[in-house]
Amino acid sequence: MSTDDVHAIRFAETGGPEVLRWESVEVPDPGPGHVRVRHTAVGLNFVDTYFRSGLYPAELPSGLGVEAAGVVEGVGPDTPGWAVGDRVAYGTGPMGAYSEATTLPAANVVRLPDAIDDRTAAAAMLKGLTVQYLIRQIHDVGPDTVLLSHAAAGGVGLLLGQWAKSLGATVIGTASTSDKRELAAANGYDHLIAYRDEGVDIARSVRELTDGRGVDVVYDGIGADTFEASLDSLRPRGLMVTFGNASGPVPPFSPAVLNTKGSLFVTRPTLANYADTPERTQAMADDLFAVIESGAVGVHVDQTYPLAEAARAHEDLEAGRTTGSTVLVP
Repeated sequence: MSTDDVHAIRFAETGGPEVLRWESVEVPDPGPGHVRVRHTAVGLNFVDTYFRSGLYPAELPSGLGVEAAGVVEGVGPDTPGWAVGDRVAYGTGPMGAYSEATTLPAANVVRLPDAIDDRTAAAAMLKGLTVQYLIRQIHDVGPDTVLLSHAAAGGVGLLLGQWAKSLGATVIGTASTSDKRELAAANGYDHLIAYRDEGVDIARSVRELTDGRGVDVVYDGIGADTFEASLDSLRPRGLMVTFGNASGPVPPFSPAVLNTKGSLFVTRPTLANYADTPERTQAMADDLFAVIESGAVGVHVDQTYPLAEAARAHEDLEAGRTTGSTVLVP
């Protein structure tokens, strides 16, 4: 694939899905420490909408996307260990994965085992690495853990439910529709809360499910709409992990609230601070691939769209019309 043949999704202004454009781009030859990757599958993630909308800053004009799988088609000088034809994936950027090909630091890619196909890898890398640090590093989930996970039928939620259940945890989730609750129940969740139904109180429901105790940890990727209920669902000295902003960012709050609600802990992590070296990233990916290969975790690629139709995929994602993971196909 020559540089003249490559197309990518770009945006020159922030806004709704309509700002996304399918354009010809130049992909440079790889320099020292870099590889050029021809994409076979590209992952869609809610964080992509944050950059497109302007919630997260991006230098414009910009590419989009931080996750893909493909094949190495060029290796720069001083880049040992990589060869043309290697199957690879990445989930930590740099931004610009919505492209038929890209050049990026070799430190950002991981090797794919034969048992993991490209679409599974593209769907699982960012979400799966996120779940890995959430339940294996931030909080060591095990048989004694009772947890709450919001958006249980989403890409992260389905992986988290299965993986946490395989570790012996009691898993409580929230989901907006009966179909999504049914899907989550089939993917590790012991209890589901209809958090958008009139009269439903998440924290009260959690207390009822835990005999008044509360959960050890809450994983909240929704943000503003659920933050207070998440805090109220925790046991004393429990841990609140706010890792996303699907409903908008969490508003400022006084640390004294944590005291009055039970000496709680709150963290706002990001994957980049956990997958911060090539060795650590590959180890996290190997942990993820192992649970997929074992059958303990299944990756649900419930939607695929042509890469050129990324705007339509964004519309469906933001409207809540998707479940599991979505892959864009170049």
